[in-house]
Amino acid sequence: MKYIFVGFTLLLTQAAHAQLTTTVSWRGTNRSGSDTIFYNPDSKLAWNDFRGRPDNRSIAAAITSSGFGYSCSMRSRNNKGGLNINVYCFYDKTKSWVKASAANDYALTHEQHHFDITYLATCIFVRKLRAANFTVNNYTELLDQIYNDSYDELERMQNEYDGKTMNGRLKNVQAEWNNKIDRQLESNAINSQSTPVSSIRDVQYSQSPRK
Repeated sequence: MKYIFVGFTLLLTQAAHAQLTTTVSWRGTNRSGSDTIFYNPDSKLAWNDFRGRPDNRSIAAAITSSGFGYSCSMRSRNNKGGLNINVYCFYDKTKSWVKASAANDYALTHEQHHFDITYLATCIFVRKLRAANFTVNNYTELLDQIYNDSYDELERMQNEYDGKTMNGRLKNVQAEWNNKIDRQLESNAINSQSTPVSSIRDVQYSQSPRK
């Protein structure tokens, strides 16, 4: 640990303002029996993925708990630095739940789109990371800033979805949002990577209660 700290100090003093070569990759492998689902555009949620205990005191019929996170590493050699950022979008089975009376196809589509919106917000996060000018001096602060801004965007998008559809109660508006989200998914298609990583930071978001 001391060796790493000394090496990092030397790097800062020699190349604090040098721009880093940045690589941003998608990560996350779905494993049988896991309580976590990493987003896959070709795979949809099923009601048996909602394993949390329903809150009978809540007005919500179902809750989808999803989020995004990242891990990063920075390496230097010959006064040149490289920043590797691994990003993933996930769903938590244990914190997602549905009341038995609400477990129908219409409600499942509404909940799936909450996970889809989390993925779209993660795509925004990735685009911001790839556009950023990271240096040895600013990368930790800039990472935090981009991460927090992207979480705010995630929250805004989820709230707009529930607000416009009245938590899925307006079926005609829900149909419009189904088409809108499907179009956005097509335009934000990515190639998923298969190497799992542990997160340095992640954010988890549960949408507003749905009646």
